Amino acid sequence: MPRAILPESQIHPAVREKIASYRSDILKEVQAAVAANDIVVVGMRMNPFPKKARRLLDAAGRPYKYLEYGSYLGDWRRRLALKLWTGWPTYPMVFVKGVLIGGASELEKFLNSGPGS
Repeated sequence: MPRAILPESQIHPAVREKIASYRSDILKEVQAAVAANDIVVVGMRMNPFPKKARRLLDAAGRPYKYLEYGSYLGDWRRRLALKLWTGWPTYPMVFVKGVLIGGASELEKFLNSGPGS
């Protein structure tokens, strides 16, 4: 079931461009990485869960691209754009073959689901 998003018809035309271009640089960077790599981990410093995801991938011998944006107190406004785009509320955000599979816990389940995962 898709998540609720405010329809464009309910957004005043004067602010539509501001919404559409909000932190578009970070979105473009992540979208390009997702398109170019089988596995992408988006994280932040000081958070143990992106580190856990990277350790899981390293242990499994799976190559990945890691993108890091700030820490708890830095770059949170930039990271907010990623949360708005994906709907995923926490870090890391793990993409496998272009699909957001979730965070570190979901990655662990994915890696343990057997061959071809």
